[in-house]
Amino acid sequence: MSKYQHLITDENRKWWTLGAMCLALFMVMLDNTVVNVALPSIQRDLDTSISGLEWIVNGYTLSFAVLLAVGGRGGDIFGRRKAFTFGVVIFTVASATAGFAPSNFALVASRVLQGVGAAFMMPGTLSIITDAFPAHERGKAIGTWAGVSALALAVGPVLGGFLVEHVSWRAIFYINLPVGVLAVLAATFVVRESRDTTVGRKVDYLGVGILTVALTSLVLALIEGNTWGWDSTAVISLIAVSIIGLITFIFTENRVTAPIIEFGLFKSRNFIGSVVVAFIISFAMMGVFFFLALYMQNILGYTALEAGVRFLPTTLVIMVIAPIAGRLADRIGPRWPIVVGMTLISLSLYLFSQISDGSTFSDILPSFVILGAGIGLTMSPMSTAAMNAVPKTKAGIASGVLSMFRMVGGTFGVAALGALFQSEAKTRLASTLGGENGLTASQRSDFAHQLTGGAPHIEGISGAKAERLVAAGHDAFIYGLSNAMTLSVGIAIAGVLVAFFLIGNQAESMDEETREAGEVAEAASPVA
Repeated sequence: MSKYQHLITDENRKWWTLGAMCLALFMVMLDNTVVNVALPSIQRDLDTSISGLEWIVNGYTLSFAVLLAVGGRGGDIFGRRKAFTFGVVIFTVASATAGFAPSNFALVASRVLQGVGAAFMMPGTLSIITDAFPAHERGKAIGTWAGVSALALAVGPVLGGFLVEHVSWRAIFYINLPVGVLAVLAATFVVRESRDTTVGRKVDYLGVGILTVALTSLVLALIEGNTWGWDSTAVISLIAVSIIGLITFIFTENRVTAPIIEFGLFKSRNFIGSVVVAFIISFAMMGVFFFLALYMQNILGYTALEAGVRFLPTTLVIMVIAPIAGRLADRIGPRWPIVVGMTLISLSLYLFSQISDGSTFSDILPSFVILGAGIGLTMSPMSTAAMNAVPKTKAGIASGVLSMFRMVGGTFGVAALGALFQSEAKTRLASTLGGENGLTASQRSDFAHQLTGGAPHIEGISGAKAERLVAAGHDAFIYGLSNAMTLSVGIAIAGVLVAFFLIGNQAESMDEETREAGEVAEAASPVA
């Protein structure tokens, strides 16, 4: 490799660094969407339920979310390149074990390990880019970063659909192996090491443990609430543990010397607004992608590849608009791109909520396009506003917190919308079937558990009666989906208000001297 070292100069190293980070980001984001189109095949192959499918998604996003701040902090302390490389290795190994998973439990365990690796990779990409680029070019660089994220989102469903249809759902994990090797090589020869010299070498393991218990308890309650009963002792206990855990976490983090979340970051309105918007946009996006993948394959009857292709309008629009939005945020500030973007997202979710029995893909195509425009306008300005609002030395922990809120939002989106979907769909099915069709209570319960499986059936029932049951199942699915999307509309509108009132209308950018002064002021000021 030494004979190629002349290609990397002090002048162009930042662009090589951007390329290396984008390569790793591509792999991480690919796994956010490539799995969705494979869910029906996984469901059939591993004989799993809707709750099992939710855990395949949330096992990844939850561990990702909980450890993101740790990954950011670890990079600040031990070196961002070291943390990034560690994350790539873990992610790649976990991808291999996911491909070989013999059961739903083994697959979920591998997905959790993937999340661990991604938690060290993701903050590294953004903090390394922030360190490599001066403030006046940072918006353009982050815009490119966001555009690559969108490219992965675009490629994921199509590539996943192709592999599921022509190879196996297991192949969607094997494709990470060569990308992981390339990312390690790129980091080794291109990326310069950087760290936060103002922090000690302590890691808040107690805070990590408390946060893990709190978030896992809440997600478990949301996913299993319909099965166990919302008034059951188990669900009530989990919610209580979550509330107590979150309160304890806040109390603890304000008193430790090396917290995984520095609450001093929240003194900036731009940062507060950005993390809330990050939560909301992921809540909506992950929920939409999860259920629409099931809808298109199991209700509209598309193959995995055909369903994947139909996600392209959203992801291609994101890919085009995200870099433009980054440059726009540099010129006019982040507020209005985010406000307009969240408004478009709200509109798209409202249109999705109007899905009916007679809807076709042509009916929902405008919703996909509008959603892509909204996400594209929001992602890059949101990230730029957050990273430019903090001292440069805090880039790692700041990006970790931002990404944590984004992933927690996605986790809660799948869990909360899944809970509402199951509740509303089962209620609709019970009212439709009632005591008719000669079904026992046990048969109706079994039928309800199959709602996401495409053509739900009951053993021993066939012919016209079976067709009526399938029609009732599809009607219940659409009813549940419509109500879940309606909830998303309200959440997205809240994001519009947050962006308007909290995020500044002018570009907030610190040069080196300002950042150093900010560090001094930060050390002297109490936590807001």
